[in-house]
Amino acid sequence: MAYRSPVADIRFILDKVVPLAPVAATERFAEATPETVEAVLTEAGKLCDEVMAPLLRAGDLHPARLENGVVRTSPGFREAYQQIAEGGWVAVAAPQEYGGMGLPQTICVAVNDMMSGANLALQLNPLLTQGQIEALEHHASEEIKALYIPKLISGEWSGTMNLTEPQAGSDVGALRSRAEPLGDGTYAITGQKIFISWGDSDVTENICHLVLARLPDASPGTKGISLFMVPKYIPDAAGKPGVANTLGVVSLEHKMGLHGSPTCVMSFEAAKGWMVGEPGKGMAAMFTMMNNARLAVGVQGIGVAEAAFQQALAYAQDRVQFSQIIQHADVRRMLAEMRAEIFAARSIALACAVALDLGRATGEDHWLARAALLTPIAKAYGTDTGIWVAEQGVQVHGGMGFIEQTGAAQYCRDVRVTAIYEGTNGIQAMDLVGRKMADDGRAAFRLLQEIEDAAKAAREALPDLAEAVWQSAETLREHTEGMIAQGTQDCFAGAVPYLRAFARVLGAHYHLRAALEGGAHEKLAAIYIRRLLPQAEAALAAARAGAVDLFALSPEDLGA
Repeated sequence: MAYRSPVADIRFILDKVVPLAPVAATERFAEATPETVEAVLTEAGKLCDEVMAPLLRAGDLHPARLENGVVRTSPGFREAYQQIAEGGWVAVAAPQEYGGMGLPQTICVAVNDMMSGANLALQLNPLLTQGQIEALEHHASEEIKALYIPKLISGEWSGTMNLTEPQAGSDVGALRSRAEPLGDGTYAITGQKIFISWGDSDVTENICHLVLARLPDASPGTKGISLFMVPKYIPDAAGKPGVANTLGVVSLEHKMGLHGSPTCVMSFEAAKGWMVGEPGKGMAAMFTMMNNARLAVGVQGIGVAEAAFQQALAYAQDRVQFSQIIQHADVRRMLAEMRAEIFAARSIALACAVALDLGRATGEDHWLARAALLTPIAKAYGTDTGIWVAEQGVQVHGGMGFIEQTGAAQYCRDVRVTAIYEGTNGIQAMDLVGRKMADDGRAAFRLLQEIEDAAKAAREALPDLAEAVWQSAETLREHTEGMIAQGTQDCFAGAVPYLRAFARVLGAHYHLRAALEGGAHEKLAAIYIRRLLPQAEAALAAARAGAVDLFALSPEDLGA
């Protein structure tokens, strides 16, 4: 079945569930009128359905390859990327002063949702560029901004992020790449980076690497790391790609999925670079790009979930075993729960984006805190949903799901990495209970109060569903107080189930809002609230179990 971008679902959420209207009411985003949003989403949907989605299988069967030091992309990817760039889709939320559309991040998130469902391997390229644009906008010198941002916005150049090294994954402070001052304001960057998505390709004329490295005599750990712009080709006086920099691709990673996305081992041999931000403040600058990417990665999971669900639904309607398999209760259960999970995850991601936009437009601290709180939840829940829905899609297909020709397995292989990169979902959970609760839970309690107030308001129309949501929020409030009072080790031991419980309650809240519109939305909300929301209570029990039993089990016990 051909992929169909979920334009109508996204519009419904932005109209009725997580309203975009307050964002459009600000001076900064006044151009985001309903007519503009409708036009942008509709045109993006056409690009996804007609240009990107038809290349999904080709990217899987004909991976990117390294030939004589140059990466050659999958068939059709170069031409499709050109249409993405020429349509301005790299720059949906980029600043207008440099040639971007200047639309809310929420619209960019919605477009990336559809692009991820259409072709995740290809969508990764503009996604990384979008993150680099934001990092440069906030941290680079005016000279670097003027040279690089317009080229990135136009899609002529693309961007990457280079953090990971063989010995430095989550422990970024262990990196060894070094930067030697050359005396003219530039630096010689030397080191090796791994897992660099779209580290090289033939779809753009230049590739701009943001690289973390250490200055001589820099302090150890993350405080001694600086950030550098290291282009593949050094721009000449006219701002065009000039001589080749001394960097290159050592090899391409052989991955279980996302074959159309070249993941490179990069080598920098005294490559010329320019510092972005201040010395020793590289992690702060890179975190701008990483936070952008964390929400975007959650959205990738949602997009793949959408595509996997659409294929499973079509198969269930066509496949006959005694009757159409969609008439079997267990198949109907899987499809209903898949659909309910996607709606909840999409609503959470869009709520995070709306909070980001309102924070930027108003500068109000509570919106900034809301966005920070929702980011790890959106990333972890969105990617967990993608993995679970894709796996359920294989199950709906039965034996045919295990056969590669149906394409159901590709969604499982492609989406699996999203729970790992940009900070594993365990790291997201620790961020939630650590940094995001460092305000004594004020941002969390404010959100929980809104959920309880909304549930009270819905009691007259939907008493059973509203009461269940209110009770779950109240229980989460009590457990949040307990989590904050725990020691760090106990808190981290329960971080993952706590995040899952928070996501469950948030999902129920957004489903309840949708249910007030009646029809299919009310029926879907009943599925989520009655069948999936009860999982929150079990997750909270695990969250409060502490760490003693985990560490009572020794490594020797685990191997017994």
